[in-house]
Formats: sequence, C-alpha cells, structure tokens
Amino acid sequence: MENINWSELGFSYMKTNGNVRCEYHNGSWGKLEWHTDEYINMHMAATCLHYGQEAFEGLKAFRGVDGKIRIFRLEENAKRLASSCRGICMPELPEGVFEEAVIMAVKNNEGFIPPYGSGASLYIRPVLFGYTAQVGVNPAKDYMLIVFVTPVGPYFKGGFSTNPYVITRKYDRSAPLGTGIYKVGGNYAASLAAHQEAHDKGYSSEFYLDAKEKKYIDECGAANFFGIKDNTYITPKSTSILPSITNKSLMQIAEDLGLKVERRPISLDELETFEEAGACGTAAVISPIQRLDDLDNNKSYVFSKDGKPGPVCTMLYNKLRAIQNGEEEDVHGWNTIVE
Repeated sequence: MENINWSELGFSYMKTNGNVRCEYHNGSWGKLEWHTDEYINMHMAATCLHYGQEAFEGLKAFRGVDGKIRIFRLEENAKRLASSCRGICMPELPEGVFEEAVIMAVKNNEGFIPPYGSGASLYIRPVLFGYTAQVGVNPAKDYMLIVFVTPVGPYFKGGFSTNPYVITRKYDRSAPLGTGIYKVGGNYAASLAAHQEAHDKGYSSEFYLDAKEKKYIDECGAANFFGIKDNTYITPKSTSILPSITNKSLMQIAEDLGLKVERRPISLDELETFEEAGACGTAAVISPIQRLDDLDNNKSYVFSKDGKPGPVCTMLYNKLRAIQNGEEEDVHGWNTIVE
C-alpha cells in the first residue's frame, strides 16, 4: 500500500485491496465473495441502468483512541437498506448478511483505515442493484450487493466550519409520497442540477422546501436539517425526507445533554427564530449553516454572525465524534467493534 497523507485526504474514491459481493438468483441470495476487481461486467439492458432499481448506504469505520476499529451504527444502516429494498421491489438481504459483508470489507482493507487523530475515516459504501436484462418495466430477477470502502477526509474542505446555503424553488428533491424516504440513486440524480446551480452562485449546497406547498423545510441538499432555539433541537417531519441515521443519533445526544427534541413540520417563517442551524449526515456529520439565502424574496436568514459554528452545534458534533472515536462511553451501543 502506498504511503497516504491521512491529514490531506479529501472526500473522494481511492483504490483499496478489494470489495465484497453477493448475488441473488432463482429467489435466493448466495454466499459472500471477495473480489479485487473494481469493475462489473453488466448487460446493456440491465434493470438498474434503465429503471433505476438501485439503493445504497453510507457509513464509516474509525480507528479509536484505544486502537480498536469501530463501525458506527451498522445495524441502522442494515435496516435502512432493507427499507429501500421494500420501497423499490428488491429482495431484502437475509438477517446478518449486510453486517457480515461490511465487516469483511473493513477487515480486508484494514490498512486503509486512517489512524486516530488524523480527522479522516474509512467510508463504507454498500450498493444493491437489479441487473436482469429486460426492457419491460418490471422488477429484476437478479441482484447484486457490493460493499466497497475508501479512506476519506472531511466532506467540506473546511471541515467543521459554517457554510452558506441557498433556497431553491425551481427544483423539488422528491415528491411527498415518492422515493424521498429511501436511499436510492434517483433522488440524488434529481438534485444534481440544483446542486450545480447553488455551487455556481458560491453556495455549499441547495436547500429544498416541501414539494407540495413550498411552505415547509424539507432537506439541505443530501442532508437533514435541524435548528436550535430555546434549548430545543428541532428537525423536520415529512413524508419525503430520508431518515438520516446521523440525525437520529444527534436527536438522542441532544436529549442526553438536556435539550428538548421536536420532530415536526417547520415552516419557512420559523427559520428567523432559530439561534443555530445545521445540515447533518454521514459524510459531514454536521455542517453548521452560516446563512441561508432566499434569493427569490431578497432575504437572508443568518445563523452565525461571526462565521463560527454555534455552541450547541459544536457540543453535538464533539460528542458524536467522541463516541465514534472511542473517547467517550458508547452508552447506546452504537459502535460495532471489529475484532
């Protein structure tokens, strides 16, 4: 393995030792297999290419202060992938197979897990897709799970720092009763144009309102939103928002630290009452929002006047990272330690 400058890693793909695969044929899943090939030989009429029958997950492994390898919230990612499979008519993995595949991928790529203190982690990407050759709009009969890993640094170049966001009304991330609650590639494809426009205007990401009325907060690009006011952690409740495992963890940590937690619809008007706000997800953990611009109405919601993360965002971020790194007791049993 080449010498890696762990502290200079970006959030991008790096070739590792290999990946784990499992195939589904004739109504059942086969055994896990180890592959060193980065490529897939697939028919041009594969279902995933034409009808988007594909779902994925994102989670991380960390080398802790004690040298142990921890995978954060492995079981929750397994549950969410199963939900996505049900949502787009793909067969669910047998119990324990997802966890076994992830652990195998991490173990066989142990040399790519960044050292403690580097600020980097091992990103784990499971992807499951249908690849039967067919032209009719029907679920595939054949499926493949692949789990690959890559060492990554911070999602945003500045790491844990505030970022500007911009509201878009030109695009919807997903329909109220669509696939927004599933982690499928089509949701991300639907966000690319808005994301590019936001970047071109100098923003870190786009910010979506609800697709039906454009009155309520939906998501921040590919992340969940939360706001802080009156010692309360508030995050949107909606039928189109992906259930973020990071957000779920932060809600529990907020309660542990004595904050009230509310998950409910958040109107656009309420934004100006928040003392702090952030976007949260596996990649960045928390991206504190410096300001949110509503260009259509010539308005800006400012959450950080000095450009620094607020005290509650900082407290939540530090607490979650400490649990992931083994610096604090994992009282909720979120970490899977890889022996």
